[in-house]
Amino acid sequence: MAPRSQPTARQMRLGAELRRLREAAGFKAREVATFLNSTSGQMSQIEAGIAAVSADRIRRLAAHYACTDEALIDALAAMAGDRPRGWWDEYRDVLPQVNLDVAEAEHHATFLREIVINRVPGLLQTPDYARAVFRYMRPELPERELGPRVEYRLRRRSVIEGDSPTPYETIVHEVGLRIRVSDRQTSLSQLRWILRQIELGHATVRVIPTDQDGFAGAGASMVYAGGPVPRLDTGLRDAPTGVVFIDAEAQLERLRKLLRKVEEASLDPVASRDFIHRLTKEL
Repeated sequence: MAPRSQPTARQMRLGAELRRLREAAGFKAREVATFLNSTSGQMSQIEAGIAAVSADRIRRLAAHYACTDEALIDALAAMAGDRPRGWWDEYRDVLPQVNLDVAEAEHHATFLREIVINRVPGLLQTPDYARAVFRYMRPELPERELGPRVEYRLRRRSVIEGDSPTPYETIVHEVGLRIRVSDRQTSLSQLRWILRQIELGHATVRVIPTDQDGFAGAGASMVYAGGPVPRLDTGLRDAPTGVVFIDAEAQLERLRKLLRKVEEASLDPVASRDFIHRLTKEL
């Protein structure tokens, strides 16, 4: 099979986990290549996500590394064979690869937790709200490019609205709910839509009021995607160059602590629903 020219974030994550297993076992890449009757170059490609690896080979490697974590091995083997085309692949020549990686990460997540400070979370945005955000951030985009971005954002909702919805909890700051990205009607419709998603059980929403003492997490926005085992959890954070995928255990633990800390500053789900309802009355 020819090497991939542009591996996905999920493919690179599989390779990174295989590298971590090898390093934990104390093997050099050339030693493992000899075991597999392969080459050091091919091992490097596998561990970079550039070359595919079969589930059978993953199990052989795990045995060679004396890895006894069966749940992790099963999860890695599943990752090796779960590349049917998803709906996001339809946008491969339209949107940047990172957009597709985000949708794929959401699709495979066992749960999703999110912190958003200055706007409504993407999974809860209405078409008019999403269009206003994209038009403001990328005013140079013609309609033929703006339309697919809005469509893509709306299709991401399937992960929380489908037949087997992924548990989704978001913490949003009052500022993000109050900012008018467009006009009054767009904001009102957006708040009503969030209440509707809460009512349908598609989302658990917690609000941080502006008068909450002890909250200094203005830069706390993030997504935490649960994996089939905790070691395969993934963090997603915005950076100047785009979304950054986080998979190192030390960094994931910091994100878990951040989630707990921000949650302590938020209202509970019932009080948050009532808070959003009051905002609609103010509009």
